[in-house]
Formats: sequence, structure tokens, C-alpha cells
Amino acid sequence: MDTEHAAPQPLWKRIWNFPLVAMLVAIAVSAIAIAAATIAVSDLGSGLTDNVALPLQVVLTIALLIAAQKLALRRLGDRKHDDLPFASAGQGMGLGAIAAFVLFSAIVGVAALFGAYRIVGWGGMSNWLFLLFAAGISAGFVEEFIFRGILFRWIEEFGGSWAALVVTSALFGFVHITNDNATWFSSAAIAIEAGVMLGGAYMLTRSLWVPIGLHFGWNVTQGLVWDVPVSGNDVDGVVNARLVGDPLISGGAFGLEASVIAVVLAGGFGVWLVKRAHDKGEVMAPWWVRRRQSA
Repeated sequence: MDTEHAAPQPLWKRIWNFPLVAMLVAIAVSAIAIAAATIAVSDLGSGLTDNVALPLQVVLTIALLIAAQKLALRRLGDRKHDDLPFASAGQGMGLGAIAAFVLFSAIVGVAALFGAYRIVGWGGMSNWLFLLFAAGISAGFVEEFIFRGILFRWIEEFGGSWAALVVTSALFGFVHITNDNATWFSSAAIAIEAGVMLGGAYMLTRSLWVPIGLHFGWNVTQGLVWDVPVSGNDVDGVVNARLVGDPLISGGAFGLEASVIAVVLAGGFGVWLVKRAHDKGEVMAPWWVRRRQSA
């Protein structure tokens, strides 16, 4: 039964189910899960090498966040929903990762046509562990869990889909301002290309698996495959590449994410995803509008 058309709930339950309250509870539960994974790995002490500690912490963090989703987050709010359905996990992440590989490879190809990207030899892949587990698996899962699975979900439930898309995209770009070689333009570019794309994927699928796959595939493709800095962080990929020329085309030291090429191609893909979500009827009205309509 739709709770918005059910009998009036007691005051305490209406407060508990209010979108912004549910969001704060979800943030607290997720913070506890992440802290527990960090403490558990730290308590193992110096007996673990970095090659073991990093993958272990990533796997444990993801396991605890999945548990948090299944046990708590999917039961919060008026609109109960599981953002991590196991049945579509493989397909969703696979489609997302493939789409990201094709998209970022196209960005690299266009940059090469403009002379901004050059391969000068083979790379050493010296930081492949960081690229795969930290920049890839961990960033893909944890950041999507927080930005789309918590912030987007309950900002949307309160203020509607357009508010959620704008706010989470802006926040996603802003948190990258402290990265190496970051500028205000690079943060705005990430907000436009990644924020809209990942938010649109969540709106369209109502699941985190495709955004997780997109995020993972985007970071691994640019860093591990094409040796492009990942959000400003220097990498050592399969090839040894150089970004040269006008920073508007090459992205400069921050990488191709800060280029107009990525803004146009990835931003355009994001707009297409949002349009598909709109056409599918996945645009949610603000809480007060839905409440007035139900009344």
C-alpha cells in the first residue's frame, strides 16, 4: 500500500519518515559502517602489507555498506526502496563499466585528434593497486552509495528530482576542489559531466549498480588504461601518455576531466540519460507537491 494514501501516521512516525530525517539517519548508519571497517583493518596492526590492507579495507567497507542498505537504509522514509538489488548487480555494473570505457576512450580519441593527448611508450602500472581498489572499486561504490544512494535519494524525495540533480552534482564537483591540481573550472566540469551522468543513471534505473559501474569504469579507464590523471591525481597506466597544449582541450595537470571535450561528451551523455528518465516517468515532484496532490 502507498503510505502517502494510507491512514494518517502518528507524529513520531511522520518525523522519522520525513525525507531529511531519513537522510541524516542514513548518513549516520553509513558513517558507522565505514568507521567500523577502517578500525577493524587498523586493529590488525603492522602485520598487513599495503598490498593486503587496502583491498581488505575496501572489501570490508563495501560489505558493511551493503549490510547497512539491506538492514536499515531500504526501510527508511515513506518510499521504501532497495538501491542495491542483488538480481541486477552484475548486469548493471557491467553495462555501466562498458559505457564508461567507450565514453572515456572517445574523449581520449577526440583529444588525440586535437593533438592534446600523445602516447609516448608503455607505462609501468606501478600504482595499479591504488587505481583498481581505491580510485576504482572504492570510489565507485562508496561515493555512489553516499552521493546517489543517500543524498540524491532523499533530497529528491524532499525537493524533487531536479533539485536533487542540481544539488548533488554541485556537491560532487565541489568535493573535488581539494584534489591535486584542482581549479574551480575542474570542479564545475566534474559537476556537469559526472554529476549529471551519474545522477541521470540513478534516475533512469532506480538502482546504484549502473552508477557504480560507470564510476568504476570511468576512473579505471582514464587512469589504468589511458594513463590520464584521475581527478588531478597522477597515475601510471598501461601506456605512458602526455597531455599537451591548451588546458581547455587537454585539461592541463588535472586531466581530461577538466577539458571541454569531457564536458561536452560526458555532459551530453548525462543529459541523454536524464531525458530518458524523464520520458520513462522517473521524475519525482517535491514532497509538498505530492502531499498536496494526495490530499
